[in-house]
Amino acid sequence: MESNDYLAQLLVDGYNMIGAWPTLVRVRQRHGFEAARQELIELLVNYSARKGLDTQLIFDAYSVRSPQNQEMITPNLSVCYTAFGQTADSYIERVCAQLRQSARGKYRVIVATSDRSHQLTVVGYGAEWMSARQLQGDIDVTQRQAISSSHRRLQPQSLLSHLNQETREKLMRLRSG
Repeated sequence: MESNDYLAQLLVDGYNMIGAWPTLVRVRQRHGFEAARQELIELLVNYSARKGLDTQLIFDAYSVRSPQNQEMITPNLSVCYTAFGQTADSYIERVCAQLRQSARGKYRVIVATSDRSHQLTVVGYGAEWMSARQLQGDIDVTQRQAISSSHRRLQPQSLLSHLNQETREKLMRLRSG
């Protein structure tokens, strides 16, 4: 996903993910949209940090009369609530166009959405596309890798485990006389 030559920008259509991921659908049904939004934010905090991605999570405020609001959650993740009348799609398209103009190939832009017409539009701006299921799968893999590496660090390491078989046998013979 990430590249040493490029800065990677991930733009995530939040409600699209909430509607496509079975775990987030269940959270939304049981506890409402706010709980599903928070769950998605937590997943993206860890994912973005481990992958080194500059991630923007975008939620529509299409029918809510409010100005655009952006919150920095971590250095790798910000959450944007669009302004009244603006969709997440139009916000993402605008960001893609701006990055294409200003970055001149320095940014790798990835858009996570399962909206087919939106996929075609953002690819036209030079962005890469990732489906909601692909993002969910990549997050799952990243979480398993993090758990696996933390287990390896927590396991006690003995001096013997770092020695080759011949050296271990010699030490065992010395120990037993």
